[in-house]
Amino acid sequence: MYMTVIRRLNCFDAPKIKKMISYLTNEDGEKFSRALSKDALLVLHNLLPLKYKFLPASYILLEQKEILGLITVLPTRGNPYKINISRLIFQQNMYDVGKRLVEFVIARLGAKGASSFIVTVDQCHDELLNLFMQGCGFRQCSYENLWKLDNFKPATDVKANFRYCQNSDAKQVAHLYNNELNNLYKPSLERIPDEYKDPVFAGLTNFYKNRYVLEEPSNHRIIAYLSITTSDNLNFIIDMSLNDAYDVPYDEILNFALSEIARRKTTFYAFLKHRQYTKNADILEKYLHERNLNCIQTQCVLVKDFYKQIRQPENVLQIFQFGEGSIFSSN
Repeated sequence: MYMTVIRRLNCFDAPKIKKMISYLTNEDGEKFSRALSKDALLVLHNLLPLKYKFLPASYILLEQKEILGLITVLPTRGNPYKINISRLIFQQNMYDVGKRLVEFVIARLGAKGASSFIVTVDQCHDELLNLFMQGCGFRQCSYENLWKLDNFKPATDVKANFRYCQNSDAKQVAHLYNNELNNLYKPSLERIPDEYKDPVFAGLTNFYKNRYVLEEPSNHRIIAYLSITTSDNLNFIIDMSLNDAYDVPYDEILNFALSEIARRKTTFYAFLKHRQYTKNADILEKYLHERNLNCIQTQCVLVKDFYKQIRQPENVLQIFQFGEGSIFSSN
């Protein structure tokens, strides 16, 4: 009988992890190993209550001391009760290992107060979608697409007059984002103002983000929000939220974003995030097609809300009527 254990990743697991990801190229393998090594050394961070966590945490599943799978979770910046599953690895076709790891982090972090879990999965990966949706109870909200801004040719060279986003703008920006969501997705995807504030330990995060806002000149109302994110200083993802009551040209927004990246990097790749769960998703998609741009990735946004079980009264008698297919409880 084999003994199975799920525990926190530590620095002594490095040789086994390298063996596990040996199929990766040297460069990718080194990046991956470095990222996991940082996770394994965060001993003090592991002791913090969930409300203070801001760095990733990795867990491994072992059987007879062999690592069969690994999962990494990352609290949302400004809202640590919203957990992102950022990495899931398991041995070839061992989907049950992946399922057990997902269930483990949901149970562990849910018991500590986590309210929701989010993961984005490539739409072509049917087995992984089934793992989360059929195996772990996630539901599909919508899609997020990445469009590569390759040979981008705008109709104008005008740049929108953005300024740097400040913590005092957070409430307005959160309202801007939430108002842009289709009503169907608001309960699952709404954001709170703290998610738009700079973290205290921003330098310890594994990505770099610049944030900007555009104001209406007459009343200083924020009418557009723009973020530029990179994890490798080569590939930059541009994301934006707009007030649909104002006509802010996409050309001007992207001209500004690309010029900001170009001020820091001479060689880079830029991508625009297209969120299909927003009211103007179809308008943005039409614009991207008109600019002859290509969608290079489509991911399904999956969400699972964690509800704490209400304590049941004692001495409850459960009666199962199989013939009628109904289930009810009675004291």
